[in-house]
Amino acid sequence: MALWQGRARRKPTGGRYRPFRKKRKFEIGREQQYAFIGPQKVKLYRTRGRNQKVRILNAEFANVMDPKTGKTSRSKIVTVKESPSNPHFVTRNIITRGAVLQMDAGLARVMSRPGQDGVINAVLIEAPKAEAAAPPKERPKPASVTPRTS
Repeated sequence: MALWQGRARRKPTGGRYRPFRKKRKFEIGREQQYAFIGPQKVKLYRTRGRNQKVRILNAEFANVMDPKTGKTSRSKIVTVKESPSNPHFVTRNIITRGAVLQMDAGLARVMSRPGQDGVINAVLIEAPKAEAAAPPKERPKPASVTPRTS
């Protein structure tokens, strides 16, 4: 069934709009195409004006920008940690704008729209903790306690 993106037949108050014309072909939308984690796979769509829209079907890598250094690097996507658009997208590993991804570079939030832009750009939220680099902290010794004599 086609998705229609024209004006609604009802007002926000519940009243009825009188139709001034029929539905048009350019008002038809497309079914949602989700971006999953996997080997890179894109799909080209023809849009209005003979332009093209690139949609990602599967993605293995993302462009991750570190806000502290301002540098961008290509990092491998491990899994989807959080998705504000739908909690079920986390279990299905669907990438959307605003989703938090676990990557080789750490946790990153997706800033691009994979279904519209054809690329996954993300901003680093949290870098991985380097446990081997930092020496373990020594715990302070407890103060000597003298036993009470009563």
